[in-house]
Amino acid sequence: MSDPAWTIVDDFIAGHLLGADPALDSTLAANDAGGLPPIDVSPTQGKMLHLLARMAGAGRILEIGTLGGYSTIWLARALPDNGRLVTLELEPHHADVARGNIARAGLGDKVDVRVGPAVETLDAMIAAREAPFDFIFIDADKPGNVAYLNAAIALARPGTTIIVDNVVREGGVLDADSDDPRVQGTRALFEAVAANPRLSATAVQTVGTKNWDGFLLAMLGAAA
Repeated sequence: MSDPAWTIVDDFIAGHLLGADPALDSTLAANDAGGLPPIDVSPTQGKMLHLLARMAGAGRILEIGTLGGYSTIWLARALPDNGRLVTLELEPHHADVARGNIARAGLGDKVDVRVGPAVETLDAMIAAREAPFDFIFIDADKPGNVAYLNAAIALARPGTTIIVDNVVREGGVLDADSDDPRVQGTRALFEAVAANPRLSATAVQTVGTKNWDGFLLAMLGAAA
């Protein structure tokens, strides 16, 4: 489902409010040259994530799902000088492309790219009692959404912002009988968030160059 006007409006917004960005343009070019799928957030969505991280005053950011580092760069730019971003990627090739993009963007000293199944990496981080994160962005395989959410909560603090991408799926989230594991993983995410009294959440639908989708936004409250 798409409408040409969505892309035209996205281009209008980007042209007026974002401006040229050679580092991010070269990141997308490197991703394409490396054979990575074109599933990054859009420029306007990347700027939204950047602003939300700044609004949250994030000094430590966790990203689950690196791909080629496009959203990573947007988020890392929101960090203070002593800030740190940890990003998790399953595919070694994707991680290598991302490291090159992040380094060329001048952010290599702020970003730690960790490779392997995210659930295993997250379990190790929890076991190591890593310091809590202020802002967490989940944009990985959708069947893993609930596991990632639970790990995010374990690695968060009261007040942490948690954002999950691709939660509308062109309306597919409404189909309880879908045999698509991405839809079922997304529906399970909504159920898990709704059942957790520590989470105050909403979701917003988006249209644009990435067609019809949306983000879930949540804030973690104090434990009872």
